[in-house]
Amino acid sequence: MYTFGVHEHINALLKEQKIDVGGEDNLFYTRMLANTAPILELYLQLYEHHPSAELLFDDVVKTIIVAYQKRTAVLKQRDIQKLEKEYWFLSNEINGMSLYVDRFAGSLKNMQTKLDYFEELGINFLHLMPIFESPANESDGGYAVSNFRKVDDRFGSLEDLLQLQEEMRKRNMYLMLDIVLNHTSHKHEWAIKAKAGEKKYQDYFYFYNDRSVPDQYDRTMPEIFPESSPGNFTYVPECNKWVMTVFHNYQWDLNYTNPNVFIEMLDTIFFFANLGVDILRIDAPAFIWKQLGTTCQNLPQAHTLLRLIKQCVQVAAPGMALLGEAIVAPKEIMKYFGNDHYTARECDFAYNATHMALQWDMLATGDTKVMLAAQHEILKKPYGTSWITYTRCHDDIGLGYDDAMIEQAGFEAYAHRRYLKDYYSGTHPASPAVGALFSSNPKTGDARISGSLASLCGLEKAINNNSSKDIDESIQKILLMQAHSFFLGGVPMLFYGDEIGYTNDYSYLNDKGKSYDNRWMHRPVIDWQKNERRKQEGTVEQRIFNSTKKLLAIRKQLDFVSDQSNLTWITPHNVHVAAYIRESNSKRLFAVFNFAGSVSFLTWFAFKEKGNAPSSLFDHWSGETYAVGNDHEFFVLPPYGFALLEG
Repeated sequence: MYTFGVHEHINALLKEQKIDVGGEDNLFYTRMLANTAPILELYLQLYEHHPSAELLFDDVVKTIIVAYQKRTAVLKQRDIQKLEKEYWFLSNEINGMSLYVDRFAGSLKNMQTKLDYFEELGINFLHLMPIFESPANESDGGYAVSNFRKVDDRFGSLEDLLQLQEEMRKRNMYLMLDIVLNHTSHKHEWAIKAKAGEKKYQDYFYFYNDRSVPDQYDRTMPEIFPESSPGNFTYVPECNKWVMTVFHNYQWDLNYTNPNVFIEMLDTIFFFANLGVDILRIDAPAFIWKQLGTTCQNLPQAHTLLRLIKQCVQVAAPGMALLGEAIVAPKEIMKYFGNDHYTARECDFAYNATHMALQWDMLATGDTKVMLAAQHEILKKPYGTSWITYTRCHDDIGLGYDDAMIEQAGFEAYAHRRYLKDYYSGTHPASPAVGALFSSNPKTGDARISGSLASLCGLEKAINNNSSKDIDESIQKILLMQAHSFFLGGVPMLFYGDEIGYTNDYSYLNDKGKSYDNRWMHRPVIDWQKNERRKQEGTVEQRIFNSTKKLLAIRKQLDFVSDQSNLTWITPHNVHVAAYIRESNSKRLFAVFNFAGSVSFLTWFAFKEKGNAPSSLFDHWSGETYAVGNDHEFFVLPPYGFALLEG
């Protein structure tokens, strides 16, 4: 949409900032004019009634211009290369790993020495968990940031990060970092000034003189950590006020109804972009807008804010994609990709958290019906966006799918969830899993699950019992879970240690800054002598590492498993078998997975009912070729077995 007055004003600001609109800055100029209307529209949806809205909009535009000017020539060239590929991040050649720098390698400098390890495995995309300054014992794993622009001394320096990023770029590797938009640490400069009574900075947060307004909020806001951090507000004795603290009492929620907060954080986003970040992970975006009388989660204004951020980034740093870390129900997660006029113009990525949890549902029950009941919503993801697919991450496993999906599958929702919690916490007598319940709420019965991939698949108990049969079965479960997520569509993200079979690490119990949070059991400290065992034939480490490496290599070979929104679920002829088709340009992959602890039989008709019937199928996993049999004959899958069949 062309608006003469607005565009003339933008032109004046560009001239003032010495942008060469007809020369080397022409592409930026084109992007700026193309996005001016949506940026202004979204900005006014949020701030039209703010008394300084017009003046502060100029600051938004100047922030975009300055960010572009600070962007290095190398990054600008990388932007162009990515834009030429259009949706560069949909590629099947991107395989990721998420890790804590200190627990994986000790420091950012040491991370450079581990790049060969990633290349050996087939990883070319690293998510470094929070590395910016946060107070010891009050860090929430790095998500309570006290300085968004200073690398915490525990990890090294900003220069170390830039050197690592440069070395990664030389190896054609991608980098993802977190930005925490929802809150700061109570030791952030803004919070310290707010405690001291500075009105400007108190307006950066939600401050109240007494409990009257906080009590109104609490009537409709759920508690996030009812065990360790009940309530949503904390008393601040330094200024005799109450401040909103949705997560922990040391994490103060930022007030985005104040446009100055948006501008400050937009500038911080560009700081990350100009470090060379390829994907920016926006932590907890569901919480970033608050409104009395609501849950203060997933509000329409939160989506408006994310869309505004996306349009601004598209102008100054178009090579950086955005990941919205919204772990919410399937209907809600779709909104984070954008809808209506902004479809595929909000977040480029979201976590496929629903499907992650549904995999664990299938593994515990041996039944695929609940998983299939959820696919109608998940498949609505628009083209041009993608998932992060995974079996484990740093967080707990929430059972965040609708009761209606459980009931549609023929189960009673409460009893089904209770079974899953008992199974993975190891209290069910038939369970081989070793895990723990996290954030258990006695009022509602809700709880999430902690534990490493290996321990939840039974490896810890099998090793402790010295049972080779159970070790074999647990390794097969690990590979089943990984293979199912690797080929589903999206970028697979391993969690560090899972590639080599780390079981729960209980050393966190001896650390007072971590002992209250059992999620640290699946955030191991890497023992590199153990990792060297990947080179010893027949060890658990070697078997898991080499098999994971093989799966990642297969994925890179098959260009039609890139995320082209080309996933079709096969009719459930066997309730124990999850099967899907990835198809593009007459190429098809039939991915079939047996979630039962016994042999499963799948009719050959399952491979014929959608599209042309193949006469033979090549299994990329086993290397075998199968002649497709008659409809009354069966493809046989061993317990927890899978096949990746092209034909």
